[in-house]
Amino acid sequence: MANKGLDRVFNPRTVAVVGDKRGQDYFWLKSLTTFQGKAYSVQVDEGEIPGIKELGFENYASLLDIPEPVDYVIVSVPRKVAPLILEECIRKGVGGATFFTSGFAETDTQEGIGLQNTLTEMAREAGFNLIGPNCMGIFNPSIGLRFSPMQYHGHGGKVAFISQSGTHTLLFSLVGEASGVRVSKSVSFGNAVVLDSPDYMEYFAQDSETKVLAMYIEGVKDGRRFYNTLKETASKKPVLVWKGGQTQDGARAASSHTAALATSQAVWEAMVRQVGAININDMDDLIDTIKALLHIKPIKGPRMGLVAMTGGQSVIISDAFAKAGFQVPEFTPESYRELASFIRLVGASYRNPLDVSWSLGEVDRALRILHILEKDDNVDTIVLELNKTFLEEGVSLKKRKKFTTDLIRVLGEFRERSSKPFFTIVIPCNKEVEALNLSKALMEKGIASYPTFKRGAQALRRVADYYLARSV
Repeated sequence: MANKGLDRVFNPRTVAVVGDKRGQDYFWLKSLTTFQGKAYSVQVDEGEIPGIKELGFENYASLLDIPEPVDYVIVSVPRKVAPLILEECIRKGVGGATFFTSGFAETDTQEGIGLQNTLTEMAREAGFNLIGPNCMGIFNPSIGLRFSPMQYHGHGGKVAFISQSGTHTLLFSLVGEASGVRVSKSVSFGNAVVLDSPDYMEYFAQDSETKVLAMYIEGVKDGRRFYNTLKETASKKPVLVWKGGQTQDGARAASSHTAALATSQAVWEAMVRQVGAININDMDDLIDTIKALLHIKPIKGPRMGLVAMTGGQSVIISDAFAKAGFQVPEFTPESYRELASFIRLVGASYRNPLDVSWSLGEVDRALRILHILEKDDNVDTIVLELNKTFLEEGVSLKKRKKFTTDLIRVLGEFRERSSKPFFTIVIPCNKEVEALNLSKALMEKGIASYPTFKRGAQALRRVADYYLARSV
């Protein structure tokens, strides 16, 4: 059963930061300048108070002095002080707290382990929602609750992220947003002394804003509970699991990072497949697969209709999808007749994959090709290369902006109307910034895009296997 109190923590109306200092550049308070609720500071050092007030925050010497209920607390104090702050949180009736403070069991020292045990016993006895320690806590962009000033705010997405690593939680929000994938809510939970990954899975399984759940896990404390909760959650929505510590050296690093216990990678991957979740290897895999789940319609067969912009690329795109287990069949005779009626340029080919060998400067022609592949009975999924170096070749500088806008519009309309899965490969070449902007614009129209043929093919393979397993 999900912890109902977690909703108060993920959607707080009042937040307090304990221990933020000038030496940290008031990191936590600056992160909360976008928070839509009420945020307070708790600091006893008189020398810090002018800087806190300059940022616009009211300061109190104790959590108990704050004149209203507090939903969520961020604790950034020396580890020896942590139990005293936890005691105040419990007395105040706080909904939950993130302990950014580190130096506990992950240090493998008697003092660190002892202090962690103290926090654990106090929180469990009080039924208190302790996140961490040694973590970054919660990110909820829709209410401006951030754990870094680098994170966006104002508009959330459809993907929740659970992570033992604060860095990966931050990078997922930043890299994902740059790729068109936004977070509904996320949590970095570190050493997981009280709340562990199953607690967050149960919460996000019932969260209406979350359509896809992604996780970065370094270790599991209760294997049976993890298995059962993952299975139950995966039955409700797609779950992607990225396991840290896949090698002996990586497992050792995980142990020193969050005191995680090692698990056989082969056993882990078999378990994830068995419960109907998706195994992920790295951040690129994670974001690529999420884009496929959210923006590519479920595939119904292995046959690809591929459109490349040059002859060399037509070879490489074929290899990429064939290696991923897909087929690149001949088109139907009817499709060949239609394509031959207007693809007549020297060097062009209307075999599969299509090597159009011309700029897509004519939007109507691009759309005509897509409609032909949509009708082709030998094609299950359509993939279009948009090579940024060649895309605007032949289009005057004056007309390029309109051309790109029109192209994105018609591709979005095609993707929405077509019954077949459709996505793009945006090749940056020497125009990485322009390619990134094009990819984001396509994502806003619901069109998944990938920077290489290989990444597109592998993402499609993962979701194809996911849909196939669910249909059995």
